[in-house]
Amino acid sequence: MTNPGSTLLSVRDLKIHFPIRGSQGGVVKAVDGISFDIPSGRTVALVGESGCGKSTTAYGIIGLEPVTSGSIQFEGREIAHLDKQSRRALATDIQIVFQDPSAALNPKMAIGDSIGEPLVIQGWRRDERKQRVRELLDLVGLPEAYAERTPNALSGGQRQRVVIARALALSPKLLVLDEPVSALDVSIRSQILNLLMELQKELGLSYLFISHDLSVVRHLADDVIVMYLGTVVEEGGAEALFEAPQHPYTQALISAIPLPDPRAQRSRERIILKGDLPSPLNPPTGCPFVGRCPIRIEPCGTIRPSLQPVPSGTRAACLVRAPATLAA
Repeated sequence: MTNPGSTLLSVRDLKIHFPIRGSQGGVVKAVDGISFDIPSGRTVALVGESGCGKSTTAYGIIGLEPVTSGSIQFEGREIAHLDKQSRRALATDIQIVFQDPSAALNPKMAIGDSIGEPLVIQGWRRDERKQRVRELLDLVGLPEAYAERTPNALSGGQRQRVVIARALALSPKLLVLDEPVSALDVSIRSQILNLLMELQKELGLSYLFISHDLSVVRHLADDVIVMYLGTVVEEGGAEALFEAPQHPYTQALISAIPLPDPRAQRSRERIILKGDLPSPLNPPTGCPFVGRCPIRIEPCGTIRPSLQPVPSGTRAACLVRAPATLAA
């Protein structure tokens, strides 16, 4: 097991660009130079609106999207451009849980066979697979008898437990969780989130948690990375970021989180962003948020800010709140 607190995954200047068909060298900059670390035993959340590049980042890490440039190191080993055989070996360390459990499971395959599928690929014997499937069902809180059922006999929450069990089959160190509760009923979400936290504590797992729902992120994450148009606009510990967000985009996202007290909800100012998310086909030349920012200044249209420390304890890419780039 990796030492607690040591860096498990390190991403540096990651770029994932997609060529535009029929253009002369044009590209969509889905992910455009982001860097972050995932320490062992911690949950790092990637958040932002749809289209910001968070899922593409996750798919680049696990090899489902080709990396244009940059470095991805897992326990010090470069994994950004692995061949098929090396990628299969890496599956014992990194697994993904997708958003929709129904789409992730073969409707005609028994649950036990679905959970044991990664073990077949890795060459486990039949008796070993049956024993491991029993262990995994117990780990995620499902009866052993469910191994004989098919997905349509299970609820949405039970199917997601099956998907989580399958992801844990090879005892990975890192789980990539791509909106793992957004397809579930509200009443079931907390059960799955609590399960994930229990598994992390019991198994020492690290999570890369992808979500647009900041109320869920606040419940689960240790560290938060806020993405906008393929870039990182703010990052830091979850407590500092939620208590005193600095980037205006982060402030807008957090202002939309529902509060349990109706009086507090009415008294809190909701920040409504004007305009639409810019197209990654034609992003702004300066700050990517300039077209929707309520506090922009003239240099924001020409200077792209870098992440700088701010008094709250986070790092923000903003010429107004963290003006070190402007001063330079």
